[in-house]
Amino acid sequence: MTIGIVGNTSKDRIGIVITEIIKKIDSHGINYFLAEALSDFIDNKTLIPQNKFLSIKNLAEISDILFSVGGDGTMLSTSLIAHENDTPVLGINFGKLGFLTEVDISAVNDCLISLKNNQFSIEERMILEGFCKHETSFPLFAVNDIVIDKGGWAKMIEVAVTVGGQYVTTFSADGLIIATPTGSTGYSLSVGGPIVSPRTNVITLSPISAHSLNLRPLVLPGDDEIKVSVESQHNKIQIHSDGQRTIEIVPPVEISIAKSKHPLKLIKTESISYFEILRNKLMWGLDVRKFSEKS
Repeated sequence: MTIGIVGNTSKDRIGIVITEIIKKIDSHGINYFLAEALSDFIDNKTLIPQNKFLSIKNLAEISDILFSVGGDGTMLSTSLIAHENDTPVLGINFGKLGFLTEVDISAVNDCLISLKNNQFSIEERMILEGFCKHETSFPLFAVNDIVIDKGGWAKMIEVAVTVGGQYVTTFSADGLIIATPTGSTGYSLSVGGPIVSPRTNVITLSPISAHSLNLRPLVLPGDDEIKVSVESQHNKIQIHSDGQRTIEIVPPVEISIAKSKHPLKLIKTESISYFEILRNKLMWGLDVRKFSEKS
């Protein structure tokens, strides 16, 4: 087994954390390599020789599993690399919420034991692809969501939606979020979108600040192709992929969005249910009044 390690270099203690993870990996006799961006943050060069640092492309190609050390943002960027190479990825939480990350820093050793003993499962998550025939920067890939918004323009844009070749509606809004089940607990949730189990095969559409009292989020079959046409008085609109990659397009524009044929593969080593994560990290369904009484 070869583990490839990617880390969030903006974290103050990332070098120390990565070094501790490497010590644990070494103690189990597991082979590993690291993203070359981590080299400048590792003090103990005698522990980790320079030939262990590889480019992201080479790292993903030779690794059996990718470790993403950071928060959800790091996990999303690592997931794109993993998806391109069909490599399973495991998130180690070194951030704040850590909703997508499977393992806390304190549990790395137990995780390695599970991996070594083949006591893990692989969970497949939907990936979205976005295409626009007028743009060479496409396709876009997203684990969480593809967001179309008005950009720096103060006025709303006009959005028309077609699903599976059938016209749905046209509305004025600040934008539209097209989310996977994984992304349902992200930006989509903040605008009133539904929480969707990651085991379902659906795509959700959630308007952003729609100028309508009766326009609500829409849940669609995951195999449907979605076409979004956008008009704006401004000279550009923005399209965001997972909140990390942004392109600007001159309207009018039509974007086709569909589920990728190749899912993201996530390593699951613990028997923590999705609903337990919702309760523990998003406080979903919990009566906050009980916490107030205790304090």
